[in-house]
Amino acid sequence: MSRQDKREKSRKSRKSKYLKITLGIVLVLFAGTGAYAYSIWNDVKDTVDKKIHKPVDSIEHTPEQKEKISKEEPLNILLMGVDERKHDKGRADTLIILSINPNINKMQMISIPRDSRTLIKGMGFKDKINHSYAFGGSDMTISTVENFADIELDYYVKLNMEGLVELVDALGGITVQNKLDWYDSGYYEKGFHYAKGELELNGEQTMGFVRMRYKDPNGDFGRNKRQREVIRAIIDKGASIGSITKIDEFLDVIGKNVETNMTFDDMKHLFSDYRSASQNSSSYQVKGNGTYIDDIYYLIVSDQERQKIHEMITKFNQKK
Repeated sequence: MSRQDKREKSRKSRKSKYLKITLGIVLVLFAGTGAYAYSIWNDVKDTVDKKIHKPVDSIEHTPEQKEKISKEEPLNILLMGVDERKHDKGRADTLIILSINPNINKMQMISIPRDSRTLIKGMGFKDKINHSYAFGGSDMTISTVENFADIELDYYVKLNMEGLVELVDALGGITVQNKLDWYDSGYYEKGFHYAKGELELNGEQTMGFVRMRYKDPNGDFGRNKRQREVIRAIIDKGASIGSITKIDEFLDVIGKNVETNMTFDDMKHLFSDYRSASQNSSSYQVKGNGTYIDDIYYLIVSDQERQKIHEMITKFNQKK
């Protein structure tokens, strides 16, 4: 029985004065590496513990569960990219289950398409999985994803996609490998050429890169691939000791646009004990069949596909 069902039923790293905590710690493998220094220690700790630390009821941190990270056990983290604007509840348009296994020094990313039709936990009906955020915020999205894949999540990291522009610019831009040649229709700048091959992108160009869908023959699947490419690029940029030149600006962006149930101590453990796994990653896109129900498009994910996802995650975490 999963932890979610049980709830419903009963309801070191070295602290060197010469190093710096940067993007990798705060974004937990959005940019999984980086270096840190005593000179900004308190600023980063305050940003994490006072601004972005948001516990959720759906992830119950028992003493045993909290020990997982200190014991270097495999972890499941939900990465949520939320399109949340003023006067709008928002939707979780990017959902990636990130599994990290330090025993084999690998990480695995599984993307769930936003149109996937599933039971919205706490609501009692089926809808698009990204709508779970509009109904009940991070809490309901976490519970819905746990139910969808029949797994337990240890942590979540939510990024407001409206802050992606500032985030990438604070990093000094990113480098991506673009597999599809197209001209922007207006997400960033109408007529801008996203040429095939290696691209250097600033924040606004990155937003156009991850939002394009209709010019991609693979639709949402293609867009999700580009989103994973951006995550990979941020991880790579975060690995550079000189990647962040404006730490105050960066921390301000993080404080306004990121939420997580991780504490500063959790992030320190991730940095010291899990970070090398980010350099050895694999990815998978959940598959399904598109259909219309009452004139609304949904992706129907079969029970067999959901079982496959469950087994991919559980087997990955069992490897030694």
